[in-house]
Amino acid sequence: MEKKIFDLKDLGKKITTLKKRGKKVVHCHGVFDILHAGHIKHFNSAKKLADILVVTVTHDQYVNKGPNRPIFKINTRMQCIAALENVDYVCSNSTENAVKAIKTLKPNIYCKGQDYINNKLDVTGQINEEEKAIKSIGGRIAYTDDEMYSSSKIINTSGFNLSVQQKKFLERLKTNKNFDTSLKISKTINSYSNLKILVIGETIIDEYVFCEALGKSGKEPVLVLRDLYKEKYLGGAAAIAKNLSGFCKKITLLSSIGEKKEQLSFIKKNLSKNVNQDFIAKKDSTTIIKKRFVDSTNKNKVLGVYSINDNPLNKVQSSNFNKKIIKHIKKHDLVIVSDYGHGLISSNSAKKIIKYSKFIAVNAQLNAANLGHHTISNYVGANLVIINENEMRHELRNKYDVVETLIKKLASKLKSQYTTVTSGNIGSKIYIKNKNKLLSCPAFAKNILDKVGTGDAMLALLSIGIYKKNDINFSMLVSALAAAIKIQFMGNSKQIKKTDIIKSLQAYLS
Repeated sequence: MEKKIFDLKDLGKKITTLKKRGKKVVHCHGVFDILHAGHIKHFNSAKKLADILVVTVTHDQYVNKGPNRPIFKINTRMQCIAALENVDYVCSNSTENAVKAIKTLKPNIYCKGQDYINNKLDVTGQINEEEKAIKSIGGRIAYTDDEMYSSSKIINTSGFNLSVQQKKFLERLKTNKNFDTSLKISKTINSYSNLKILVIGETIIDEYVFCEALGKSGKEPVLVLRDLYKEKYLGGAAAIAKNLSGFCKKITLLSSIGEKKEQLSFIKKNLSKNVNQDFIAKKDSTTIIKKRFVDSTNKNKVLGVYSINDNPLNKVQSSNFNKKIIKHIKKHDLVIVSDYGHGLISSNSAKKIIKYSKFIAVNAQLNAANLGHHTISNYVGANLVIINENEMRHELRNKYDVVETLIKKLASKLKSQYTTVTSGNIGSKIYIKNKNKLLSCPAFAKNILDKVGTGDAMLALLSIGIYKKNDINFSMLVSALAAAIKIQFMGNSKQIKKTDIIKSLQAYLS
């Protein structure tokens, strides 16, 4: 079995030798997370087309079937496939599609299942690229017509990676005929494209310094670290705009940076071209940098150091900012505010945002720099409020009452139509005030690396779904999946992609 498993480059040389001997080669490619009868029938049909059957398997990091997938790691999946008699060779594919594998292996035939015949159903567009690749080397694409099975359906039905709460939630959502096919799911998410969204809030640069702990200082009771390498990501409102840019054609970011604009080139480089940027260069300030020192081995944060001036804007800049608010709001469908309490948005500015917005979604975050001085109460009348449970308890000065009671009190206090509370691994709840209805959505994240930015990811996609009047449960699932994808990566290093969300939804609702 192990003799069948090759490195891609070495297998390419092996296939070249076999073809020179007159052997015909067919190539299959996929995730193959749960090996089932459909896969075996597909391999058997493919083998009938040629002498040699090669199977490439998508590496773990490129499996976009939803959070907590694949169930089995790459080596286990390759070993299972290599155990099949009709499979001659297996290798890992470390790219998002099979193009590199096709061009390296140069098979005579690239073989896919009948579910790929209609290329329009492939939201990633990868099958078109793969077809071009096989034709570019003089080969052809072929499709088998065997009975179709779904690994995702088997996994979801069996509950391999689902809790009881997750399974019940998904089963309830599956009864909605608006999302009962892959095409309908794709169509719903693609309908977000023409929305014009204004994002307001501070731009933050998240800098991660990965370190090795040397031990205690010889002279003082201080932990000593050796810095190994650094990574820098867009954070704050800029990260929200970046995530939204993959879903909507027109995004405007109204934000603040330092007086000397010292991070502007980095910000522009990391934002998509469809994000229109309007920055206030805040007087006597640097661009906000939140530096976190991280143990390079276990990825635990050791220390945080903030470069920040959280004084409010001066009178001239505040007046200018308020004018910008009114000007931009008139040109947008939806306004998303992530207020980090670092001096950009005054209570007066918040009132103007509420007054002029057609639909406004707000997250006013508590953090180490603003605890005790920042409040969501500046946004009375917002259409949608998202807040985590600890922030809500702080806002209402209540440690003990259940979330269900407090969320209604908060909604009454803020006069918000939709009020969402997140509770970490428990999930989230949303209260719909005019219907006096409370809904829950479980969390879908298991592989938790870094919580930074997860609330912003939820805010962005939940806002769109509610604005578009999508089913509330569906909108909550979309936002939960965005958070679950996000939480598996350091900081905002991972942009939430539309194709990842669609593929995750299709996998869970199939």
